[in-house]
Amino acid sequence: MILTVVLIIFLLCCSAFFAGTETALTAASRPRMHALAQQGKRRATLVNDLRAHMEQVIAALLLGNNLVNITSSALATSVMIAWFGPTGIVYATAVMTVLVVILGEVLPKTYAINNADRTALAVAPLMRVFTWTVWPLTRAMQIVVRSMLRLVGIRIVTELGSDKAEEELRGAIDLHAETAVELPEASAMLHSILDLSQVTVADIMVHRQNVAMIDLNQPTDRIVDEVLNSPYTRVPLFKEDVDNVVGILHAKALLRAVRANPSDVARIDLVEIAVKPWFVPDTTSLLAQLEAFRERREHFALVVDEYGALMGIVTLEDILEEIVGQIEDEHDIKPSGLRLAADGSIEVDGQVTIRDLNREFGWKLPDEHASTIAGLVLYEARRIPEAGQVFVFYDFRFEVLERQRNQIKRLRITPLATAPAASTAATL
Repeated sequence: MILTVVLIIFLLCCSAFFAGTETALTAASRPRMHALAQQGKRRATLVNDLRAHMEQVIAALLLGNNLVNITSSALATSVMIAWFGPTGIVYATAVMTVLVVILGEVLPKTYAINNADRTALAVAPLMRVFTWTVWPLTRAMQIVVRSMLRLVGIRIVTELGSDKAEEELRGAIDLHAETAVELPEASAMLHSILDLSQVTVADIMVHRQNVAMIDLNQPTDRIVDEVLNSPYTRVPLFKEDVDNVVGILHAKALLRAVRANPSDVARIDLVEIAVKPWFVPDTTSLLAQLEAFRERREHFALVVDEYGALMGIVTLEDILEEIVGQIEDEHDIKPSGLRLAADGSIEVDGQVTIRDLNREFGWKLPDEHASTIAGLVLYEARRIPEAGQVFVFYDFRFEVLERQRNQIKRLRITPLATAPAASTAATL
């Protein structure tokens, strides 16, 4: 009788082992296990191997857990019947239910969920041996289960698709950023890296109306003065029409040419010393453009639309700023696109990009249909608004402050505490 009681206690311990192992292997940090395996930790490698065959592991765990629970319950019932007669069945049921739930399920799973990595590393060797021991049985179970699922048209997917894998990665980034005060900036950078394949150069380019360009029909000495007075080292050269860009003039190349011909600047052939222009479609993703910059060892390109018309320029620095934020040096012109007011509103230039606003203030304004804030107002309003008109959408109040011809020049944006969640484009 004593031996039976000891056996029941042993089986309850086995039940706790299986329950805790299932929770630990499921909740263990995948990135941390991968990092430990890369460092040569054998147990971390075992954890990764078990998780790679999770269907087989779950089958083994369920088999073992049910086997020990049923056996312990049967033994307890026999003991109680011997002690109390037929009413021992009721006592055995009550006692084993409490013991199995508390000692065999809740207690080990609570510990494992709070110490998932440590527990997974501890149980991995034993679980590896047990899994291979019961492999014939679990394999037979898998065949039966898969056959039954196929009969009802359910397909089993063992690997995450690329979309789901990206969602999991984004979720992990957000989760860690919420639990560590010093990580929000790093989180924003990591999200920006993941977005590179979804953002096009048209979303971040410098628009043609803001690009410093030089007309080749001017006298050479005047062109030299314009280049020297420009804050940029590379300037597009056009002839007769701004769409007819014939080269990209580098200030250093121009200075070499001036030094070689100090007495006769007019003899300098600017087209000859300029670099051949590189045109890229406006639909090119930032990831593809970044790879192209690396392959060509350049970091300046002209953006054109489907008709070949010049839309603007994109540089390597523009793409890097999408990842790390604004990069300024001693030659940069201080941007004046954002002005904060005491009442909490923000006055912005129409050409400020939605992505910059979202990054700066943690907003979630959509950028699928427009890249600038003025473009978003035009898209939502479905018309060209007048100065003074006010619109409310996406929990923000947009007031048009200045309009030049058909272009919105300045707006005032005020976040609303309570506003319709969906876009209403309501005019106030």
